[in-house]
Amino acid sequence: MPENPPESGRSHSIETALTHAGRNPDNQFGFVNTPVYRGSTVLFKTLADLDAQSQAYLYGRAGNPTTESVESVVSELEGAYRTKLVPSGLAAITIALMSCLKAGDDVLITDSAYEPGRKFADGFLERMGVSVRFYDPRIGAGLSDLLQRNTRAVLAESPGSLTFEIQDIPALAAAAHAGGARLIVDNSWASPLYHRPLALGADIVVHAATKMFVGHSDAFAGTISATREAWDDIERLRTLLGFFTSGDEAFLVARGLRTLAIRMKEHQERAMEIAQWLEAQDEVAHVLHPALPSHPDHDLWKRDFTGAGSLFAFVLKPAPRSAVAAFVDHMQIFSMGYSWGGYESLCLPVTITKARTVVPWNEPGNLFRVHIGLEGVEDLKADLRAALERYARAR
Repeated sequence: MPENPPESGRSHSIETALTHAGRNPDNQFGFVNTPVYRGSTVLFKTLADLDAQSQAYLYGRAGNPTTESVESVVSELEGAYRTKLVPSGLAAITIALMSCLKAGDDVLITDSAYEPGRKFADGFLERMGVSVRFYDPRIGAGLSDLLQRNTRAVLAESPGSLTFEIQDIPALAAAAHAGGARLIVDNSWASPLYHRPLALGADIVVHAATKMFVGHSDAFAGTISATREAWDDIERLRTLLGFFTSGDEAFLVARGLRTLAIRMKEHQERAMEIAQWLEAQDEVAHVLHPALPSHPDHDLWKRDFTGAGSLFAFVLKPAPRSAVAAFVDHMQIFSMGYSWGGYESLCLPVTITKARTVVPWNEPGNLFRVHIGLEGVEDLKADLRAALERYARAR
């Protein structure tokens, strides 16, 4: 099996890599896409072949040409040594964490982490004898003061889930490495098109590939990309746990990746226009989007990112729950749903007062998370405008 490109950088533009990487039509009878490989059993022709264990594929759970086509693309985009495709974004987080930890170790997790990952740490890692602590997402180099002799992993997410804080990845990496820990970064929001944590010092990058990579709201997947030094622990654990993504799901991820650059550009432009428009609306207290100059981490975002994602949040002025229902229940284009990254726009009212332990969320008003899809921007504004009017009347 050919080795993936080294971490030194991409050999082609993003658009070219997304169009051509991971495909080898000569091996597929000339077909432009790597087809769906379904199968568990891989046959050996001779006993010598069985004993040598040197075939490209030994058993279906270890991977196939469809899954590897995705992994090679993501490795090139992230500048990673290698990548593994797993069943979900949560699976990527859990494998990444467990690859660094054992009983008696300590892990530091951003207080703004994706809630299922946080629950995994609280509900599983602690039961396995790992101490779990959370840190202020804006702590930067101050992370050094929290490191203990047994701290072996730091989980960052930039921007933070729901509240969109930008983290100082180089500072976190320097602190983690000085203390003997590995830095894991969830890069689902910006994708490797607009943010490359490995180049900033991270050891492992995870994605909820369900979101921007798939792009069509019709498949679950996650990816784990890592440096050469971190890779063996990840692959060993993934093998022991038996995590595997089917060829059908992998094909849908591969399909989505081919248009990722175009979709990210369109999502970004639409999201920025809607975010700027929302800032001017009377019922909006403020908008949480790191690409806006009003965001407290805007300078850090400009330093480390080359673009923005489709997802952001906004806070409406205080109002009862009935006003929240008035806002979302009669929307014509936006829908309510927990995922994001697809072609359709979503608006989700969220309550996070119980999901923060280090930096409590005390913002007055109602918080909404929105994913801006590919509909017409003026149509989206009209839907939001009507919702804001209903909200105002219900206040």
